[in-house]
Amino acid sequence: MKALYRRYRPRSLDEVVGQPQITDILSHSIKNGKISHAYLFIGPRGTGKTSVARILAHEINGFKYELEDDYLDIIEIDAASNTGVDNIRDLRERAIIAPTKGKYKVYIIDEVHMLSKSAFNALLKTLEEPPEHVIFIMATTDAHKVPVTITSRSQVFTFKLADPSTMLEHLKNICKKEKIDIDEEALKIVVKRGGGSFRDSLSLLDQVSTLSDGKITAKLLNESLGLPQDELIEKLLTAYAGADTNTVNQTLRELLDSGIKAEIIATELIDRILEKPEPAYLPLLDKLTDVSRNAHPNAKLLLAFYRDQVVAAPRPIAPAPVIKAAAKPATPRPTETPKQPEPAAQPEPTKTVVIAATGSSADEIWQKVLENVRENAPMELSNFEKAHYCLNGTTFEVHATNAFIRKRLDTKRSLITSVLPESYTILISDQPLAADPDIANIMEAIGGGEEIEIDE
Repeated sequence: MKALYRRYRPRSLDEVVGQPQITDILSHSIKNGKISHAYLFIGPRGTGKTSVARILAHEINGFKYELEDDYLDIIEIDAASNTGVDNIRDLRERAIIAPTKGKYKVYIIDEVHMLSKSAFNALLKTLEEPPEHVIFIMATTDAHKVPVTITSRSQVFTFKLADPSTMLEHLKNICKKEKIDIDEEALKIVVKRGGGSFRDSLSLLDQVSTLSDGKITAKLLNESLGLPQDELIEKLLTAYAGADTNTVNQTLRELLDSGIKAEIIATELIDRILEKPEPAYLPLLDKLTDVSRNAHPNAKLLLAFYRDQVVAAPRPIAPAPVIKAAAKPATPRPTETPKQPEPAAQPEPTKTVVIAATGSSADEIWQKVLENVRENAPMELSNFEKAHYCLNGTTFEVHATNAFIRKRLDTKRSLITSVLPESYTILISDQPLAADPDIANIMEAIGGGEEIEIDE
C-alpha cells in the first residue's frame, strides 16, 4: 500500500492545498497562454514545490497527470546527483531536440542549488537564449545559493509552510476518507510535529494510524512518539527563568528517565519559546539549538540550562594590609582641626568567577566549516555532517564515525583549517569524541563530581 503522502499528492493545481498565492497565478498564466521559459520554486521542504512542478509540466502540455506516468517530454533531474558541468552540457545538447508528443520539453531540476559554479554558468547560457520549445522548472530549499544571474532570468515563486488551521483541516479530511479514528488534540500534535510540511505531516499521520484499533488519543500519541508532557516543558522553562536549579535537575531527570530523548526535549522547548518568546528564555534558546548536533546530547542539554546561570564557588580574596597611624602625631596648629588617624582599609568584597564556555565558539567554527564545504565541495557535505567536533584549548578536534569518513575529512582538511584562527591546530580522528570539556566545570560548580550517564 502506498504511503499517505503519495496517495494524497495533488494531481492538478486545483488540488494543491495551502499555496493559493502560487496556484492562482499559474492557472491564470496557463489559461492565457503566457508561459515563461524558466520558473524557480523556492521554499522549505515538504511544501509542494516538486508536486507543483510536475503538475505544471503536465498542464502546459495538456497531459493527464498520473503519479506513475512517464512522458519523454518531461525530464526530472536531481541536481544533488548531477552537480557537474558535463551533466548540464549534456542537458543543453538534448534540449535542442524537439519534443515528441507535447508542445514543450520540460526540464524539472530539483535541489538546483547543488549545482557547481561551472554547471550554473553552463545552465545560464541556455537560459539566456532558450529554444522556444524548452521550459525549465527549478526547485530549491536554499534560494540564497542560487546565483542572481539564474534568479533574475526566472519567474520566482515562494512556497510557504502551511499554517496550523489549514493543515488541521487537510488532515481531518484525510482521516475521514481513510477512516482513521483520532481525536482533535492528537491531530493537533501531528500538525505541530509536522511543522507545516505536508509531506512530514502525512508521514507522521501514516505512522500513528497504526497505533491502535480504537481511538488514537493525545496521551497515546505522546507515549508512542516519546514526547514530553506540556506541563513538564512549562515547568522547565519556569524553573530556568527563576534560576531554580533543583527543579531543573528533577524535571530533566524525570523526562530522561522516562525514555524521552534530549533532542526531543530541546525541540519541544524551542517550539514553546518561539510561541512565547519572553526575554528570560532567549539565552536558553540560543543554547538549545546545539543539542541535536552534539555527540553527547544529554550532557549538552544539561549544559544549556546552566551555562548562563551557574557560577563557580566563591573564592575569598585576602584583605588588604591595615595602614597604621604614626606613633607620635604632630601637634596641630591652633587654627587647624586635629587630623584623625586613617582608618584601616576594608577588604574587597568577595567575587564570583563565571565559568567560561567554549562550546559556542566550537559550534560557530563548525558552521563556518559546513558553509565552506557546501560552497567548495558539496559532495563531501554528508561526510562532514556525520562528524563530531569539540574545541580542546586551541586544538579543534574533529571525530569521524569510521575510518573511511576520517580519510575523506583528512583529504579535505583545508576546508577546516581555512576557517580556523591562525593560533589553532586541528586533530582529525576516528576515535570517539570525549565528553564536552565544559561538563567537568559545570559539575564542579554545582557541587557534584560524578560523570553524567549518557543514554546512547
